[in-house]
Amino acid sequence: MTIGIGTGIGSGMDIKGIVSALVNAESAPKSAQLNRLEKATTAKFSGLGQFRSALSSFQSVLKDLNNPSLFEKRSASSGKADIFSVTANAKATAGNSSVQVFNIAQTSKVALRGVENATDPIGTGTLRISAGDSEISVSVTPENNSLSGIRDAINAAGRGKGLSATIVSDPGGNGGARLVLSSDKSGTGNDIVVEVETQASDSGTLAQLAFTPPATVDFKPGEVNPDAPAEPRVISYARDARLAIDGITINSATNVITDAIEGVTLTLKSAQSPEEIERASTINLNVSEDRAGVKSSIQKFVDAYNKLLGTVGSLTVVTPVGGDDSKPVTGALVGDSSVRSFMSSMRSELGAPVNSGGELRILADLGITTQRDGTLKLDDAKLDAVMRNSFDQLSGMLTGSDGLMAKLESKVAPYTQTGGILDGRTKALQNTLSGLDAQREQLTRRVAKLETRLLAQFNAMDALVGQLSGTSEFLAGALANLPGVVRQDKK
Repeated sequence: MTIGIGTGIGSGMDIKGIVSALVNAESAPKSAQLNRLEKATTAKFSGLGQFRSALSSFQSVLKDLNNPSLFEKRSASSGKADIFSVTANAKATAGNSSVQVFNIAQTSKVALRGVENATDPIGTGTLRISAGDSEISVSVTPENNSLSGIRDAINAAGRGKGLSATIVSDPGGNGGARLVLSSDKSGTGNDIVVEVETQASDSGTLAQLAFTPPATVDFKPGEVNPDAPAEPRVISYARDARLAIDGITINSATNVITDAIEGVTLTLKSAQSPEEIERASTINLNVSEDRAGVKSSIQKFVDAYNKLLGTVGSLTVVTPVGGDDSKPVTGALVGDSSVRSFMSSMRSELGAPVNSGGELRILADLGITTQRDGTLKLDDAKLDAVMRNSFDQLSGMLTGSDGLMAKLESKVAPYTQTGGILDGRTKALQNTLSGLDAQREQLTRRVAKLETRLLAQFNAMDALVGQLSGTSEFLAGALANLPGVVRQDKK
């Protein structure tokens, strides 16, 4: 508890000011020391966080490049992307093929017999609709015995079976309202067939919705017979895709073909024109190594290392300020042993040869050289030449347990892993910051006790001075009143 305030009553001294000055003189050095330590620790904690983040990004690039499948990837191209597109995986063999697309796979669509109005009742019974091995059964009752009701029932039952229905109406008299059925199943043998079962007593027209697509038609699919516009008709037949690869004819129930060439997937988009088919025109399909992907990954490695180097540079820079006596501005990790040790091991590994068993042994063989500022530079022309002439050796140099990427990663891992070098140092700095709080609390308690003690001492002194001053005045008055004593203020 603080005792006494302001100026001393007995002594007239500024007790509060004196005590504050003494307390501040006692606490200021320790407080300044704690502030300096906190500032330095926080800066180093932040710097190590930036360093670790940069290492993690670099490590991620190393892992991507240390992947043998990267060098096994294939790129594929189509001579006419509007006819078919193509992709390839590692199983595909590099080379060229000639492709002809005669027709693409189709799904079935039919228009059932037209009726005068979509909302008129047309009888009751059961519709069985099939498209290949997909089949649904729809009950037509007095509640839904119109084209609109049947459409809704088909769509409810066909959900998940690939069957759907719409109504197309022609007010001009070419067939009235029609139920149009569609299937999502392509391939020969998957045409839509509609069978109808009705009660013998039913006098409606539900039976007229039965339809089996004819094997041959006098009119083209979708074309209206002018003599019978309301008759059911085929809008499109379900059929296989038909194509030829290197002269070998292939049929496919779908337009995505995965088993014609190992590792290659063709997606048919349209057929060639009749003129092209008549001329036996072919489209080139090319499969090659994905060299562009490999080159891109090597460039990412160079960029990631240079970015890491830039981060390290900013954390260890020393910038002079003002005159010779001014203290320079330094990065958070200037002189840090962890950073020095890592960069030394990294430079050593980058310059060491790799025992790959081929001509490619050091980064310079790939066109990657070290510049004066320590950054890496990639010579595109030299790397392109390596891609053309020694592509099969790249994987041996860069990947595997003895490859360059694995060796570089082994230098990074001790710093980034849980419980590693940077993890341990970060925890130590956290403990230091936590300890600073405890020291500040201890300093606050000590200063408070010192202030209390000094105030008590000065107030006791002030009281004593007051007592002595009162005694002095009393004695002076008593002496002045003694007989025979001449007061100096009397003439």
